[in-house]
Amino acid sequence: MNLKQPSQLPLSFGQTELFSFEHFVAGGNAEIIKRLLFCAAGSEPETLFLWGRPGAGKSHLLQALCTASAENERASVYLPLAENRKFTPQLLEGLEALSIVCLDDVDRIAGDEYWEHAVFNLFNRVREEHHTLVLSARAAPKSIRFSLADLASRMNWGLIYQLQDLDDAGKLEVLQQKARARRFELPEEVGNYLIRRLPRDMHALCQFLDRLDQASLVAKRKLTIPFVKEIMTQ
Repeated sequence: MNLKQPSQLPLSFGQTELFSFEHFVAGGNAEIIKRLLFCAAGSEPETLFLWGRPGAGKSHLLQALCTASAENERASVYLPLAENRKFTPQLLEGLEALSIVCLDDVDRIAGDEYWEHAVFNLFNRVREEHHTLVLSARAAPKSIRFSLADLASRMNWGLIYQLQDLDDAGKLEVLQQKARARRFELPEEVGNYLIRRLPRDMHALCQFLDRLDQASLVAKRKLTIPFVKEIMTQ
């Protein structure tokens, strides 16, 4: 393992853009980003728990922390526990040696005895090494039904932050940013139309943006509201 690079699992996430703090639209989450930047720079070891609705940006922030950590030559790892069926709890062994450990979607292992014990033991080892552990979930730790009482207790240690949803202006900024990363332009009126007509969470909006990108390439047409209406009815 190259300790100067963020350790990323060789799993297929279907993602191509760079996850960085610069590419994250903060909205009401500026304090969370400030705290994560402190972690990346090597401040005092922390235990942080981020929670919020799907599409709030939890995965982006954890991967951005790994990116920033690498820039500061600090070893880190990002593990998406929503993908836990693709690997075993043994993968957690030895991770406490890294400066920063990020466990995404920790609520996905609730009720799994083996995974809960593995995460509990890793939690303790990271603290013993005086390193930083950052966790994320779709709900506050007190609302997650862990079978292991000691793990449920650990989840309430440290700082707990709720990610705030973006307003419509913030969502438009994210969509236009992602469009530019894919080398096409999303006109403001088209972006606002998508926000008004589609489910308002960012996952749904970004998935439809990917669909529009492919459809416009095939049809060789620019993104306009009439074109978007055609795609919506297909």
